[in-house]
Amino acid sequence: MSRYDIAIIGTGPAGISAAITATIRNKRIVLIGSEPHSSKMLKAGRILNYPGLPNITGEDFASAMDRHLSSMDIRIEKCKVAMIYSMGDYFALQTSNEFIEASSVILATGVVTGKTIPGEEEYLGKGVSYCATCDAALYKGKEVAVIGYTKKEEAEADFLTEYAKKVIYLPMYSSDTDLNDQVTVIREKPVSIQGDQFVTALQTDKGAYEVDGVFVLRDSIAPSNLVPGLETDGGHVRVNRLLETNIPGLFACGDITGRPYQYVKAAGEGNVAALSAVEWLGNKNGKN
Repeated sequence: MSRYDIAIIGTGPAGISAAITATIRNKRIVLIGSEPHSSKMLKAGRILNYPGLPNITGEDFASAMDRHLSSMDIRIEKCKVAMIYSMGDYFALQTSNEFIEASSVILATGVVTGKTIPGEEEYLGKGVSYCATCDAALYKGKEVAVIGYTKKEEAEADFLTEYAKKVIYLPMYSSDTDLNDQVTVIREKPVSIQGDQFVTALQTDKGAYEVDGVFVLRDSIAPSNLVPGLETDGGHVRVNRLLETNIPGLFACGDITGRPYQYVKAAGEGNVAALSAVEWLGNKNGKN
């Protein structure tokens, strides 16, 4: 497995800015995102304060970003990162497709909206998972619940039926579901995830379901759950002026570091995070 110099997670202005700067500095990067661009950016009405692009729509702004990436031959790796492990000398990123290795990582995943489910953090890795593709094989012949926050997660629930004996699906959206007939759809609100040493049940507002695992499938994962040992403050990643986190080689930028939630601020932080990562790599390799 080849190792990247920098893995950049997030395809909003912060992540794209970091990718551009790191590429200019001749680093081998991978830019990871579950969508072609940040959904927040695509939905923006008018952006009025981005220098050089006055009164631009979110879609046009995203198109401009896409053209910039294409001009530099930077492509987006379309997958979801479920967990990041600091291995000492490098980082291992567990994605829905494979493990990716990188000497440093820049988090630009934006703000995670909504609260975690009681028991979610307690049983993470003990029956709670954020990636069906990653962990489906662990539940062969078992019963699982899938909590899907967007319609695209239905494919993950369908995939789980290839392994699990029973799959129940709780859509957190109002539109109709389109799942195979092996999935049981339950329109109830998750209240808590219960267990002893491992998950044993999912409690909803209407009852309890005995399960061996619960897959919580959101667009974004809380940073403290994504990276074990990462220091956070009120849902934001704690960083210094160089956008370094408490974990050496791990940087964060954009909305994930706190207010203001502005595209111009995010892009600036992406630039700083990339330069900091480049300097850190140089010191690590004895080149500075």
